[in-house]
Amino acid sequence: LGKKSKKAMRYWRNVGLGFPTPKEAKEGNFVDKKCPFTGNVSIRGAILKGMVISTKMKRTIVIRRNYLHYIKKFNRFEKRHSNLPVHCSPAFEPKEGDIVTAGQCRPLAKTVRFNVLKVDKNQIFGSARKQFALF
Repeated sequence: LGKKSKKAMRYWRNVGLGFPTPKEAKEGNFVDKKCPFTGNVSIRGAILKGMVISTKMKRTIVIRRNYLHYIKKFNRFEKRHSNLPVHCSPAFEPKEGDIVTAGQCRPLAKTVRFNVLKVDKNQIFGSARKQFALF
């Protein structure tokens, strides 16, 4: 008989700024309206990097951004960090310790204003929870 395996066309787009669209976003079958590749979200504003410290929420991860703060009186720097909740499309599967590039978008939830654009695999062995690394 005839072939009926014609797949339905899947909507995906290029977010720009030199970030490639992941293969899973083009060929997967997830539905995520907050995904920058397949949903209704545009990336504009800041592009940030951080380390994944929690993947316990549904489609949202927490990244840790380390930075140095200068203390004038002592002529030295102190280590500081801030946690940033980031929406993570099902096209990515980050683990704790991975380095993530996130782009700013419209507010997606009460605290979520960024979206994962790229995941670099874990470069740290052992617990990555409180390690201080600047990238």
